[in-house]
Amino acid sequence: MFLKHKILCSTLLAAFGLGLSATAQAADAQCEVDRTVNFGGMNWESNLVLVDVQRTILEKGYGCKTETLPTETLPALAALERGDLDINTEIWLNSVGEPWAKAEKTGKVKRVADLYTGGEAWFIPKYVAEKFPDLKSAADLPKYKEEFADPEDPSKGRFYGCPAGWGCEVVSSNLYKALKLDKDFTLYSPGTGAAQKAALTSAYKRKQNIVFYYWYPTPLVGSLDLVKLELPPYDAEKQKCLTDPNCADPQPSAYPDNPVFTALNTEFSKQAPKLTEFFSKVAVPLPVMDQTLAHMEETGDDSRDVADWFLKNQGEVWEKWVSPEVAAKVKESL
Repeated sequence: MFLKHKILCSTLLAAFGLGLSATAQAADAQCEVDRTVNFGGMNWESNLVLVDVQRTILEKGYGCKTETLPTETLPALAALERGDLDINTEIWLNSVGEPWAKAEKTGKVKRVADLYTGGEAWFIPKYVAEKFPDLKSAADLPKYKEEFADPEDPSKGRFYGCPAGWGCEVVSSNLYKALKLDKDFTLYSPGTGAAQKAALTSAYKRKQNIVFYYWYPTPLVGSLDLVKLELPPYDAEKQKCLTDPNCADPQPSAYPDNPVFTALNTEFSKQAPKLTEFFSKVAVPLPVMDQTLAHMEETGDDSRDVADWFLKNQGEVWEKWVSPEVAAKVKESL
């Protein structure tokens, strides 16, 4: 009788233990918030891909419902403050320095992770650098104006600047003046980002000599073999004037590094500590980001497919962001 009682107790304990284990697993698969988690969807490639990577991890690893709400940089920051957005995956600090500082002071938004450091530069293709080994810096360009002849004014070279109307056009224009390139080069501002990319890609494929402004990480920089032209050392005061459309006396300065980080709505971060821990660990080495965006460029895949490619091929990066259990669920779903 005692033996039967012992066996029965052991069986009940085992069943109870299994029940607890199943309950714990169910809890792990249950999202910390019982509503849809809203991401800000900016329209540049790195943001689109990283948002889809994070959404997949939340949906498959944490059992959350998610949605991407299309927006633009400044409206997204305001929406994050209000709580209309829970996550803004990519904030480029140099582009929104003052608005971010104001938002952060309210306590309603929270910077949680440094994704990578982006940048801007003046580039030439590597084949051009090999053809003209003494062309090292932007200041050397006047000596090579004939090699970059502008089709509309062959007496000058052509420099492809930032698309018309973009914030970077101000800096490109002022830097062009500061380096006194206006005597020897035409500053050409493509009408749109797509027109800029098409012109540069076409010239590169034809091995034409071309010099241009671009930012990174982007599919274009990730997929082409480029060389940065040297600029004078970065100077904060000079850079401040370069960003001013009415800068009276622009002086040359290199572009500053551009920290890119993830921010959360503060109330959301309190409601979802496990998710906040995940977001706080998200970081992508710049070469991996370049490789990912190069894959996007080469395949023409949309951001969701590229996110799946990233999760399948960059496990050594993203599995550090989550627990082994969450990683297993995400991998099983792919």
